[in-house]
Amino acid sequence: MPETWSDNLDIAVLLPCYNEAATIDAVVRGFRAALPQARIFVYDNNSTDGTALRAMLAGATVMRERRQGKGHVVRRMFADIDADIYVMADGDGTYGPEDAEELVRTLLTERADMVVGNRRGVHDDAGRQGHAFGNRIFNTLYRAIFGADFSDIFSGYRAFSRRFVKSFPAVSAGFEIETEMSVHASRLKLPVNELELDYGRRPQGSHSKLSTFKDGAKILWMFAMLAKETRPFAFFSVLSALFMTTSLSFMTPVLVEYFETGLVARMPTWVLSMALMMISIMMFTAAVILDSVARSRAEHLRIQYLNAGADRRSHGADGKAPRKQSDQIGQRSAPDGTTGAGGSNG
Repeated sequence: MPETWSDNLDIAVLLPCYNEAATIDAVVRGFRAALPQARIFVYDNNSTDGTALRAMLAGATVMRERRQGKGHVVRRMFADIDADIYVMADGDGTYGPEDAEELVRTLLTERADMVVGNRRGVHDDAGRQGHAFGNRIFNTLYRAIFGADFSDIFSGYRAFSRRFVKSFPAVSAGFEIETEMSVHASRLKLPVNELELDYGRRPQGSHSKLSTFKDGAKILWMFAMLAKETRPFAFFSVLSALFMTTSLSFMTPVLVEYFETGLVARMPTWVLSMALMMISIMMFTAAVILDSVARSRAEHLRIQYLNAGADRRSHGADGKAPRKQSDQIGQRSAPDGTTGAGGSNG
């Protein structure tokens, strides 16, 4: 990597971990070799197998997040760490640290806010066939609902700009966090990029924490909630159409009978159809109102994103290099009162 990058950029490597003792030391050493100037942070999420100790001995700054779930860890990492560029990966050894330089270079040259490392071969082997099938389904669903910005929304290997990290309103608790990141970028039409990278297999002794059905249900629920929040007109219009179709199916035979005989013999059916029609009208009204609210929220999020400022890698108006941020961020206390191994991995 060019020498000037080391001089002007503060790069933070963020590794959320839960019981990754079998792989974390190799992952940390790999990132130290790939990005010598980077600070490496391992966030231990209640591991019971010595993950934190192995990461510390490998040279990483170790922090702790007690709330269980990757989403909680990412939210804490983004709040705690201050840097110019962030590289996030998993601690299981499935992502190659040697690809980090290319992620950072793409982020800089494309002036993007997020670069996603698409996992080459993930559909052939994602731990279990159920995972691979779920990847296909959810990526197709994402493109149908939110747009075609991404082709691998579940990749955990990403590089971010400072303003993305500091304006990302993370609310997810678990593995849905990558989906939320992707929707945030698509919603605000942020500059993003993708790189196809090799995706490895877990070594023997390392096990996936992803549950095909349990986490799949959580992700599907997150899709529904994000669609409601970001595309309320489409979301509530579909519900309105369903209620209207049901109402008309009950109403039609009653009306036919009325025009033939002048009588309404099935009054309960008529009352039900009218109730469903009223619900349909209310759903459509909600769609129109919430669409305006969503547009306003998107504008505020966009302003917040812009107010986060350009990355500190950008030179000021006087052409001078930006002031390098202190390396002592890693000394912030963890919730249990402990501190990290140091402010620098070197």
